[in-house]
Amino acid sequence: MRAVVQRVTRGAVHIEGHTYASIGPGLVVLVGIRRDDTPEDAAYLAEKIAHLRVFEDREGKLSRSVLDVGGTVLVVSQFTLYGDCRRGRRPSFTDAAPPAVAEPLYRRFIAALNARGVVTAEGRFQARMLVEIANDGPVTLILESERKKQG
Repeated sequence: MRAVVQRVTRGAVHIEGHTYASIGPGLVVLVGIRRDDTPEDAAYLAEKIAHLRVFEDREGKLSRSVLDVGGTVLVVSQFTLYGDCRRGRRPSFTDAAPPAVAEPLYRRFIAALNARGVVTAEGRFQARMLVEIANDGPVTLILESERKKQG
């Protein structure tokens, strides 16, 4: 699994001109699911994101997590995170999981965040969405569940 994590002052998902979900301060997480991802990948990323220290303390150091600050996480499924642009001009999405594999892992990832005490909102799986992100800092990180397999 791959996640683009952005610290935000606010975030929202709009579908067909209507606000579907919105959050105040917290994180927007764009999550891509790879063909060979497992429930363990979802749990690993959820644990990492729940405790990721990207919020400032009184000294301005990034030492607080979304749980520490009482923030919310907006999770948006984004298969294009596995777009391969190395050949040609059109991305290949062969590494992205098909919807039948991806959706259960997307739901599992959200459930794993909730199980860790993280308040979540979410986009609609496979919908065309307008995602509003007010990146704070800016702070943007890319996380991969593959790292846990390597050590």
